[in-house]
Amino acid sequence: MTEFEGKSILVTGGGSGIGLGIATALADAGATVTIVGRTKSKLDDAAEATSLRTYPADVTDEDTVVDAVAFATSHTGRLDGVVACAGGNETIAPVTQIDAAAWRRTVELNVTGTMLTLKHSGRELVRGGGGSFVAISSIASSNTHRWFGAYGVSKSGVDHLVQLAADELGASNVRVNGIRPGLTRTDLVALITDGGPILDDYMQCTPLNRVGEVSDIAALALFLLGTQSSWITGQIINVDGGQSLRRGPDYTSMLEQVFGADGLRGVTA
Repeated sequence: MTEFEGKSILVTGGGSGIGLGIATALADAGATVTIVGRTKSKLDDAAEATSLRTYPADVTDEDTVVDAVAFATSHTGRLDGVVACAGGNETIAPVTQIDAAAWRRTVELNVTGTMLTLKHSGRELVRGGGGSFVAISSIASSNTHRWFGAYGVSKSGVDHLVQLAADELGASNVRVNGIRPGLTRTDLVALITDGGPILDDYMQCTPLNRVGEVSDIAALALFLLGTQSSWITGQIINVDGGQSLRRGPDYTSMLEQVFGADGLRGVTA
């Protein structure tokens, strides 16, 4: 028996990447884990190889968030922990060329989606006498990533939401913390981690000279969800090999081909 045996955990963005890695680690530790995502096929693929429960939902749609939380609670009658991992970015561009609609969608997914997950899962954590909520942020919220548009800005919003909720919900024994991953090996960033000048630049900025693995992020998530972190709340912790000590990455070699040297410094037609 482990401390997660019989516990019910909800993981949004759990169909792939970091979210799936955390969910799988929790299931291996004995938890009943519900993964949520917009793409049913990804959830189905994940469920085939694991003991994960699945619920297709869009975290920006409040009604589906309510239903997903209810589903995650239904198996054991309570909710013990939550990992809010759903996120993304549609605004890779110089700030002078950002598409406003894409900006809004990115902020809606990262900030509003995390807020709605916290709003409704937080109610269940309070009803159950306490629990732990972990939001997955990004090093882009602490170190500027040029031309990442709304991504780092919205993740900064997630960080502040973590601190706000931790302050409010501590009275109900609900802990709220965040994780800022650095460059982590997933299918989404394979173009970078497979090698090239951008990866070389990342390594120059990373004291522990390697790419992060999903297991690195999962290890901290399980710690923050477990009893050994029972006096930790309101913290946003970088898991980045130390890159936050230096600077964000240089994507010039990739994006100059799209926007041109002048475009990257803000020049528009």
